[in-house]
Amino acid sequence: MANGMKLVSPEIVPPLDPEFKPAVLACHAFADEVQASGKGAPLAIALEREEGTVTRYETEVFGPEARREAANNQYAERLVKFLLWQRGGWKITIGGCPDIAVTIKEAYGPGGIREFDADLMAGVYERPFTVESCELEEMPEASEGARAIGGHLEGCRVGFDLGASDRKASAVIDGEVVFSEEVEWAPKTQSDPQYHWDGVMDSIRRAAEHLPRVDAIGGSAAGIYVNNRALVASLFRGIPEQEFDTKIKGMFIKIGQEWNAPLVVVNDGDVTALAGGMELEDVGILGIAMGSSEAGGYLDMNGHINGWLNELAFCPVDYNPNAAVDEWSQDYGVGAKYFNQQGVARLAPVAGIGAADGIEEGMGEPEILKVVQELLASGDERAEKILATIGVWLGYAIAHYADFYDMKHVLILGRVTSGRGAEIMMREAERVLRHEFPLLAERIGLHTPDEASKRVGQAIAAASLPEI
Repeated sequence: MANGMKLVSPEIVPPLDPEFKPAVLACHAFADEVQASGKGAPLAIALEREEGTVTRYETEVFGPEARREAANNQYAERLVKFLLWQRGGWKITIGGCPDIAVTIKEAYGPGGIREFDADLMAGVYERPFTVESCELEEMPEASEGARAIGGHLEGCRVGFDLGASDRKASAVIDGEVVFSEEVEWAPKTQSDPQYHWDGVMDSIRRAAEHLPRVDAIGGSAAGIYVNNRALVASLFRGIPEQEFDTKIKGMFIKIGQEWNAPLVVVNDGDVTALAGGMELEDVGILGIAMGSSEAGGYLDMNGHINGWLNELAFCPVDYNPNAAVDEWSQDYGVGAKYFNQQGVARLAPVAGIGAADGIEEGMGEPEILKVVQELLASGDERAEKILATIGVWLGYAIAHYADFYDMKHVLILGRVTSGRGAEIMMREAERVLRHEFPLLAERIGLHTPDEASKRVGQAIAAASLPEI
């Protein structure tokens, strides 16, 4: 983009992605340029969620006299996209920069490049999506909605975790796990809501068989859940809209009624963060689950889940304009194409892994991941390059996330981290942080659960969600 943002190449280049342009480096370069120009102007962004909850973000852009409108618009568009999916909102208010407000309004309006995001957020909050502009002094005040959740282990509990390739379930008695298992399923391609109902009920039933009674049920699943209602989730992509509204939105409430037990279901990223808090016995935790998608969750410095969406799969991490495009949102460089099975699958052919290694035409991402992990276990250098590439991406993404989250720990788990994958990714991510962000490396610890906790830790933490 002419006169746009400066896109910075990383000093540590991902082995299989030489054109990677980390978001964090572009944003830091933009901030440095604004400061050096002496022509900065304040920009405030407010996002309103349910029940009048408001989050604010303040930054600085070029003032009108700098004549850097293209850079401002590019910076603001990527920033608003990140904030929207990190924090959520049906209404965006832009303060202090009316020209940027016009750009954002066009992007999120009918036919705009972010129409998908606007429509999806309107569905989440069940209100028309709105972009407004105002003077700085008229900006809404922040009013966050943090709440304590989870950590309840008394009684007989069932916890489940729903992924795109498997569902996990655990039975817990007074904090002791007495049963855990995984069952393969394929929900994303199913058009019959009964498939989902039967699958969840089956997992609960199998865990309940190992309990004298069921006092509470907790669930973890990719997607957006508000008051136990499923509002947006890739697991249900195949369900027609009308049947989603009538049979899926309230499904978990009905399952709780069926079992006559309190049931709480939340985003799997938040359960990842909760699992981290329980394991580390600390707060300030960003959880990242690398499974069928990238799920994020955040336990704040007070040990609370704050009501943000933390849908990192939609948050930009790569500003290369030719970066991979997410087929759902039609946006480029977002986490969904990097930190999950999709990232592994798209890197496999780049690494030279194909038919000779057992990858067949039309093979699904979970199966491709299995092939890569088998090669990795045998010491295949091509597979190692895939995980090293993801690790470098991860290091720069963590640095970017740290500009938006106050945190002390990052917990990484999910199917992609199984076997040697976690070791290689963490090594490369830590190398990036030590080299490019040494102060951050001293402040933030990177963690992975042990192999047993990694496979079923989500379901165990989910079991602790409801209060009896």
